[in-house]
Amino acid sequence: MRAFYTNEHASHDPESFIARGQVCPCPEQARRADILLAAARDANHETIACTGPMAAEALVGIHDADYLNFLATAWEHWSALPDFGAEIVPNVHPSRNMANGRKNGRPNAIVALAGHYQADTACPIGPGTWDGIRASATVAVTAADAVMADRAAGQPMPHAYALCRPPGHHAYGDQAGGFCFLNNTAIAAQRCRTLGADRVAILDVDVHHGNGTQGIFYKRADVLTVSLHGDPSEYYPYFAGYADEAGAEGGLGFNLNLPLAQGTGDSEYLKAFAAAETRIRGFSPDVLIVALGLDASVSDPLAYFGLTTEGFGKLGQALGGFGLPTVLVQEGGYISPVLGDNLVAALAGFEATRS
Repeated sequence: MRAFYTNEHASHDPESFIARGQVCPCPEQARRADILLAAARDANHETIACTGPMAAEALVGIHDADYLNFLATAWEHWSALPDFGAEIVPNVHPSRNMANGRKNGRPNAIVALAGHYQADTACPIGPGTWDGIRASATVAVTAADAVMADRAAGQPMPHAYALCRPPGHHAYGDQAGGFCFLNNTAIAAQRCRTLGADRVAILDVDVHHGNGTQGIFYKRADVLTVSLHGDPSEYYPYFAGYADEAGAEGGLGFNLNLPLAQGTGDSEYLKAFAAAETRIRGFSPDVLIVALGLDASVSDPLAYFGLTTEGFGKLGQALGGFGLPTVLVQEGGYISPVLGDNLVAALAGFEATRS
C-alpha cells in the first residue's frame, strides 16, 4: 500500500477543546499522525512524503472563497486584538433567533467571523493552523492523483492511503467543526471527478457522522455519500446524520445514513455494512473514497462503538472487496494503545482482497 503523508501537518497544534462543559486537552494531536506513520512503516507499507503547495484548483467546488480567506487570515486579525487568546475559539455563534450576519453581508469583527465560520469549540485556530490544514489536504489530493493516474494507465484496482491530519469530514464548504477545517475526503472525491471519474462513492466509516461531507454533496447525484456512525440523537454531531436525510433536489436518493447504537461491536457493524455495500454497488461508482475513521475502536478515548482490531481487519476486507480504485483518507482515530494496530489491520485486510 502506498501511504502518503506530510510532516507539515504539525504546525496545527490545538491545545484544548470543551467537552461536557470541561476544558480538556485536545485529543486531535499531532502525535496521532506519528503513531499511524510509524505503524504503516513497521508493516512495510511504502511511505511517500508530500511536499510543495497544493494546486489551488483542487479546492474548487468544495470550499467557499470567503471561508478560505477567513482560514488564511484569521490568526493575523485575531493576534491584532488586545489581550488575544492563544487560540481562536468562538464565544458567540449566530443562533436560530438572530440574523446570520448583517443584512448587507457578513460581520466584520474577527470574534464574529470566528462564530460564523467555526461551528463549535472543537476547531481552535492557532498561528500554524492554515499551513497545517493545507498540508493535510495536499496529502488527500496527492493520493487521489496517484490513484487516478494508475486508473488512466489501465491498472484495474489502484489504491492508496492518505494519512491526513487534521481530519476533514466535519468541515462544510464554508464552516469548520469537530477538529476539521478543510474536507479532505470531499476534496479527494472532487479531485477524482475532475480527473475523469464520472461517479464517485464516499463511504464514511468514522464513528462520527460525516456531516460536512454530506452537506457538500447533498444536492449532487454524481457523488454518492454513505455513512455508518453513532446515533446522532445522542452523539456528535447531533444535528445531522439521521436515517431520513436522503439528499435534496438533484441529489435526492444519493445520501445514505446508517446510524448505529452505542456499543455496536464487530458483528453488528459488519451487518450494517452490508446495507452500505448494496447501495454502493447499485450506484456503480468509478472510484471509491473511504473516510477511514479508526475511532470506532473499543479503545478509542472518544469511544462509542466497540470494534476490535480483528474487526478493523474484517472491515478492511469488506472495503477491498468492492474491487474499485480506492483512496483511503484518514479521518478520526485518537491516541490509544491499539491505534497503530487498527490501521495496520484495516490496511492488511484491504490488501488481502487485492492479491
